[in-house]
Amino acid sequence: MTISRHTAGELAKLVLAASLCTATMAGAQVTYQNPVLPGFYSDPSVCRAGKDYYMVHSSFGYFPGVPIFHSTNLVNWEQIGHVLTRPEQVPLQKSGVTLGIFAPTLRCHDGVYYMITTNITDKGNFYVTATDPRGPWSDPVWIDMPGIDPSLFFDDDGKVYVTSTVNWGPNIHEGIHLAQIDIQTGKLLTTPRNVWAGTGGRYPEGPHLYKKDGWYYLMIAEGGTQFGHKETIARSRRIDGPYMGDPGNPIMTHADMNAETSAIQGLGHGDLVQTQDGAWFMVAHAFRQHDDHQILGRETFLAPVRWDKDAWPVVNGNGTVSERMEAPSLPGPVLKQVAPRAEDFSGKRLGYEWNYLHNPRTDRYSLAERPGHLRLHGTGATLADVDGVTFVGRRQQHFDFEAGTTLDFAPGADGEEAGLTLFKDDRHHYVLAVTRQGGQRVAVLRIRLGLIGTVLRTVALANGPVSLRVGGNKDRYTFAVRQGSGAWTGIGEADTRYLSSVTAGGFTGVYIGLYATTNGKADMAPADFDGFAYRPAP
Repeated sequence: MTISRHTAGELAKLVLAASLCTATMAGAQVTYQNPVLPGFYSDPSVCRAGKDYYMVHSSFGYFPGVPIFHSTNLVNWEQIGHVLTRPEQVPLQKSGVTLGIFAPTLRCHDGVYYMITTNITDKGNFYVTATDPRGPWSDPVWIDMPGIDPSLFFDDDGKVYVTSTVNWGPNIHEGIHLAQIDIQTGKLLTTPRNVWAGTGGRYPEGPHLYKKDGWYYLMIAEGGTQFGHKETIARSRRIDGPYMGDPGNPIMTHADMNAETSAIQGLGHGDLVQTQDGAWFMVAHAFRQHDDHQILGRETFLAPVRWDKDAWPVVNGNGTVSERMEAPSLPGPVLKQVAPRAEDFSGKRLGYEWNYLHNPRTDRYSLAERPGHLRLHGTGATLADVDGVTFVGRRQQHFDFEAGTTLDFAPGADGEEAGLTLFKDDRHHYVLAVTRQGGQRVAVLRIRLGLIGTVLRTVALANGPVSLRVGGNKDRYTFAVRQGSGAWTGIGEADTRYLSSVTAGGFTGVYIGLYATTNGKADMAPADFDGFAYRPAP
């Protein structure tokens, strides 16, 4: 079973990416709502082709890799697929959830789209190409370029350059490297040279080159991708430098007094785009915190940029963003939010919002064996193992939400298990599962927090399907079960903070997953999921 290219109803569902977008006119200003792409969509990179905008994001250990979105207004984004859809493009086995595919860059040149990124658990930097951003995309072209977060730049004279970040491993303080590349073969034509180390912030990374008014502008992120994140910029008349930093650096950050009380933090890792009418915007990631914790991951925010001739760019007037934003204009009208539809598993493929953990064994997932259901075949691998586990999930995109499914599963032996999980990584997750203990079928709420694993509650079940439900707010997740048309039985609560990146580490947000496992034993009875609903609170 594969992830859908054209699942029915996905256009409506994916307007959810606008996250409560509205548009009104206030004088000459247009208002819109941030984040424009809520949930774990980090490291955004954007390019324009005519009136169309395309944006990609990092995917780390999830597959398919590098989700790609389309927009005509920079606010409403519709997912049109993934760039890395074949295991041979992105081998991810034996990588942690937060490893795998790092920050991508998307560029379009002469009718060809280029996505360049790093597979941190394979051979490093590579790019793939397509003439249609919906795919198919080529096999990887590997580049002998050190570092991570590569980016491509197509100069006016036909030369092509690659930049990368050498702040990984023993070369952690080197900075941004530049080399000319043969774009047909990936061969470097010049030796990489260090062109800028930033302004002194730690982890200079995420470089992007732009050319304006005869200047080469090199924009990077600094400070680490947590609370100290910021965006800085330098320029030179020569592409290979020397680069002079903007006296007003950082050009965007919430790590100062301007935004120290904002719920939006970790702002950085930006990319610039010019609209067809000449306006400039920046997409960047940030996280929305609550009590110094963040569970949704790094989300995509949009900010207007004022960029006068021969001047430095000014982001949103003061280098900050907010949830309610104003801009002089947008390239198109902003659409109202369309509520997500429930997934009835009646199609031939799963929608784009679903991901596997690592490269999947697709024979373990079926929409055909029992029509109207998603059938999972568990193996001995568990959520704590990650590699080889039968898991498919979608991002939590809102603090306040409710999600649920109905599971028809009759475990044939103790230890066989299937259910719903709130999954941060292999060491930090909550599960609401149907299993068998001492010959009795039960529903169990279990938590895993690092080395701590415990069962919070067990409830006996009668025969037949079981509905599983999880609700969330900024502080708590609540879990409940129901059989038939009876009342919901609350089975427990858990704190959200223990699935936060501050607690658990890593770069990803929480996923709501469906899974099955034998917990190390032989093959198990199939687990059939009858529908899935994800509803943000009104």
